[in-house]
Amino acid sequence: MTEAVTPHQQPTLPPLPEPEAAVTPADIRDAAAVTLAVGLSGVLLGLLWTWLAPRAQYVSNGEAVFLRDTESEARIGADGTFFLLALGLGVLTAVAVFLWRRRGGVPLVIGLAVGACFASLAGWRLGLWLSPGGDVAAAAAKAGKGVPFDAPLQLMAYGVLLVWPMAAVAAHLALTAVWGPRDPAPGPWEGEYPPPHAHATPETPQS
Repeated sequence: MTEAVTPHQQPTLPPLPEPEAAVTPADIRDAAAVTLAVGLSGVLLGLLWTWLAPRAQYVSNGEAVFLRDTESEARIGADGTFFLLALGLGVLTAVAVFLWRRRGGVPLVIGLAVGACFASLAGWRLGLWLSPGGDVAAAAAKAGKGVPFDAPLQLMAYGVLLVWPMAAVAAHLALTAVWGPRDPAPGPWEGEYPPPHAHATPETPQS
């Protein structure tokens, strides 16, 4: 007696779609453009900081230079002005980048962070360069003995240099989470479920 065995036929499944590239050349170009644009906006930070920051004043006795008012909060005010300007510009640049490319993406966020770091450093150095009295000894000699003169701008807390990139990245991620594009919902199953071979009827032995 022989037994004929009929092999089960495997169902044909639809081909899977080709996976999309995680990072495309267009993403790299967008990130580079964001880095350049945000970095150049550091010029605005330097100009605003020079214009709005309060100034401490020095006075010379002919031999040394001293703060005119030792209880003045102008030096701390310069840090606070830089902090507020960097915070506002960080949020503005994040909104601008989000409106330009709503889809977001890791390269775009990295470009925003790098550009913001460069902008913060550029704004700081530009503010120092534009502020009068960079050479304290020369400014004291020019002002004369007992005549107050403006002290140059300076940052007492260098941590404020990180305010712009941190604010920009946080604001951009928040905007993307709330108003960014959503992943499409999975489509309906286009085959029979369960497949026929899952509960196949056993073949009747033949003699």
